[in-house]
Amino acid sequence: MEDTNFTAEEVQRLYKRFMKLDKDKSGTIEKEEFLAIPQIANNPLASRMIAIFDEDGGGDVDFKEFLSGLSAFSDKGNPVEKLRFAFKVYDMDRDGFISNGELFLVLKMMVGNNLKDNQLQQIVDKTIMEADKDMDGKISFEEFCSIVESTDISKSLTSSI
Repeated sequence: MEDTNFTAEEVQRLYKRFMKLDKDKSGTIEKEEFLAIPQIANNPLASRMIAIFDEDGGGDVDFKEFLSGLSAFSDKGNPVEKLRFAFKVYDMDRDGFISNGELFLVLKMMVGNNLKDNQLQQIVDKTIMEADKDMDGKISFEEFCSIVESTDISKSLTSSI
């Protein structure tokens, strides 16, 4: 598919994988079918990843959405694509900003009960304060990119297909 980072051969391979994941042969992968994949089931952000793949919000992922979602993880994916995917993990309501509440919820998914809520809220408040350059109380994509510039997120968001 022309709007992904995959070759025709890779698309064919991914289609076979998609068909194997589609246990009920509905033409889409439901959340339960995604969670049957051990690498996804064990990820604390699995539900966020599935929501990002589900571009139309229909509750399942068709092949086009599957390819589009995986495209960011391709070694041919550009760094901005990878950052955009990471940003979407936090931007739960898809409004183009990460709010204090969204950051809290996603970090809570990651840390579970390892931190008390008030400790986590302090981290969230400090992060928003440091990242929010225009002082609007939320983090834009540009502000997000500035925060993660120092980390090599594109390497950690690359997977060989």
